[in-house]
Amino acid sequence: MSSASSGQGTTRTHHRTCNLCEAMCGIAIEVDGDRITSIRGDQRDPFSRGYICPKALALQDLHEDGDRLRVPVRRAGSGFQPISWDEAFDEVAGRLRETQARHGRDAVAVYLGNPRGHNYASLLYLIPFLEALRTRNCFSSTSVDQLPHHLIGTLLFGHQLLVPVPDIDRTSFLLILGANPVVSNGSMMSAPGVRRRIEAIRARGGAVVVVDPRRTETAEIADRHHFIRPGTDVFLVLGILSTLFAERLVAPGRLGGFINGIDEIERISGEFSPERVAQEVGIEAAEIRALARAFAAAPSAVCYGRIGACLQEFGALTTWLVAVLNAVTGNLDRPGGAMFTRPAVDVVAIQDLLGQRGEFGRSRTRVRKLPAFAGEYPAAALAEEILTEGPGQIRALLTMAGNPVLSTPNGRALDGALASLDFVACIDFYINETTRHAHVILPPPGPLERDHYDLAFHAFAVRNTAKYAPALFAPADDARHDWEILVELAARLAAPGPAAGLAGRAARAVSRALPPTRLLDAALRLGPYGDRLNPLSSGLSLRKLEREVHGVDLGPLEPCLPDRLFTRSGRIELAPEVLVADLERARAALGRGRAGAAGREEGGAGEAGEPGQRAGAAYDLQLIGRRQLRSNNSWLHNSHRLVKGRNRCTLLMHPDDAARRGIAGAQRVRVSSRVGSIDIDVELTDAVMPGVVSVPHGWGHGRDGVQLGTARQHAGESVNDLTDHLAIDALSGTAALNGVPVRVEPIEAVPA
Repeated sequence: MSSASSGQGTTRTHHRTCNLCEAMCGIAIEVDGDRITSIRGDQRDPFSRGYICPKALALQDLHEDGDRLRVPVRRAGSGFQPISWDEAFDEVAGRLRETQARHGRDAVAVYLGNPRGHNYASLLYLIPFLEALRTRNCFSSTSVDQLPHHLIGTLLFGHQLLVPVPDIDRTSFLLILGANPVVSNGSMMSAPGVRRRIEAIRARGGAVVVVDPRRTETAEIADRHHFIRPGTDVFLVLGILSTLFAERLVAPGRLGGFINGIDEIERISGEFSPERVAQEVGIEAAEIRALARAFAAAPSAVCYGRIGACLQEFGALTTWLVAVLNAVTGNLDRPGGAMFTRPAVDVVAIQDLLGQRGEFGRSRTRVRKLPAFAGEYPAAALAEEILTEGPGQIRALLTMAGNPVLSTPNGRALDGALASLDFVACIDFYINETTRHAHVILPPPGPLERDHYDLAFHAFAVRNTAKYAPALFAPADDARHDWEILVELAARLAAPGPAAGLAGRAARAVSRALPPTRLLDAALRLGPYGDRLNPLSSGLSLRKLEREVHGVDLGPLEPCLPDRLFTRSGRIELAPEVLVADLERARAALGRGRAGAAGREEGGAGEAGEPGQRAGAAYDLQLIGRRQLRSNNSWLHNSHRLVKGRNRCTLLMHPDDAARRGIAGAQRVRVSSRVGSIDIDVELTDAVMPGVVSVPHGWGHGRDGVQLGTARQHAGESVNDLTDHLAIDALSGTAALNGVPVRVEPIEAVPA
């Protein structure tokens, strides 16, 4: 059991993993009866070793939040009214089935948000639901977050979950592109307490270099920081590779005999010398060469690129070349380099059994012909697929744990599109910027009312560990977990008319007989550390893991290639044709320079009626996002302890840029892009490079109908009212949320 009595009345301590970001920090929750008295870091957790960030305290706020829905609700006039679960299931399944009967299977779409990644049960039961729905219109947060990583895993290693993870605890040289792990605690690199891990690199004589348009919290503790123009990381890495080949510093090590395409990489990188790319990236050629030499000379080195590197015009290319850099220097699949996890539940093997290695481009969206990856279309296409008439037009939508109005590009356009739908259903426990459009909302219990095992994020962790915790609090008797909602909807969708209710009840009985814990137990027992169904074995089972209340340490990352490759050749495909061909876009951009795109004049490119635009005013700045320690996307701003204090939804701007625009000190400014504008407080700082401005992600709670009391008092502005749904990485379809051309004007200078 992960709960232990203290011997003082009803007070007890419950150990579990915080599930509010990717870090998987171990926490100890003190409970007196049904009341939480404290949340602190678990010193005995083998992964986080006592570290937590402020977000962990919000678990109590989520549990106690009076704005959280506890029963299903149906739209009634301008508000919502409670209904029974049977009524809710009848209406949702009936309306979805009716929409598909009238307009075709693809008339219903699904949007999946990232909190589902922290809920192992919903991950296990999502596939049967999608199979029952049988629509090709599936969208998720993946294409506004991490898609390039999965695409490169598929193309180079044969599987979408074979994503190399920096072995940060053993590396001698850490090169960080467009990431701020001191704040994020890693992303696609679960690593609680990154600050102390980076300090440990330096303490053992290693070096840390950060390349970012902003001097981030991570850059502040690094050995060196280089400003870089947004969207030009691809040229920096090509310049580094060019140097490595020119100076004969390429040494792929033991994997050299299992790599295809090194000669091709040498050929293509040769045309991108540091001298050719320096002006474009904003880093001197000598510095690029020095960086390449230092990386190659280190006893072990790893390059890590994240949001700033992959959510941009050349996101897939940059993510690819980061993997190439690690490979050609011998730092792929070796201690201190970029390695692959071996989690207790082998999700790579499970997806392989299900035939889900990651298909790319098998189908394309109806309007813009954007490619699908792993059965999902880019979220940047959702609004147009709703608004564009014709066969296949989306007329109904089901969302699960997602808020695309605030998290996908051109949120205002999607906001309007959602309002036009015939039917919207949401599996969510808040009435937020997206779910306020719902006709029915089906709320699951909160995170402390369900058991927890991190099925997804152990696949991206810097160390192999495992931890399971039962629910801390029992949900209400009539509550339905996410997976139970999916099971019942799937059953009702498959049954015609009057039989739907009977099918739902039958599915409920079956799911009680085969709960997610049984599937999890089987996956653990058959996994790489499992007991192989032998009760006399010392290997893992769910029962054994439950007794280890602090979790178990399964050791550091270990080399696993070429045995773990899933490519047809059985080799690493370092130069896939689709990526080599996409370099032509980079060549063209390098030839024309970035200034032309960033300083584009209005007229012709815009759409009629776009707000906040004046004829002749140039978009002469580039917008980037930023991560904040007290925030995680849009769904934690209803916690007072996380939003109290100074306003953190501000525009960061270099003082020189402000002076040229008549902006002095803290004041309200208008930021405009091709698709819209926001009014926001400016914060002047030399932590952003000239020509670049920054707005944090996840704010914008002032829309009508949002029922989040605390969040509305700290509404902020949504950066995705500025990002452009037409701006994507053309290869993968990933939203280009960084490097957005904008202009900034003092409010008093903007005509009313």
